[in-house]
Amino acid sequence: MVVERTEKELIIKVSGKLDTADLQDLLDYLRYKELVADISVDQQKVDALADSINRQWWKKNKKRLLS
Repeated sequence: MVVERTEKELIIKVSGKLDTADLQDLLDYLRYKELVADISVDQQKVDALADSINRQWWKKNKKRLLS
């Protein structure tokens, strides 16, 4: 593996032996990191949103899962 840094980007060269699905997972993660790099959110707001989503999901799926 070779990592090069230019003024505007990182260039990563890897062996062609890597599994493409694993490589895609890595690229998806790097894309996520790139997208959120300039975002600053209070952790309490993130936790509140996650709790709300979980409650809504549970309310919608409870009957199906406990039947």
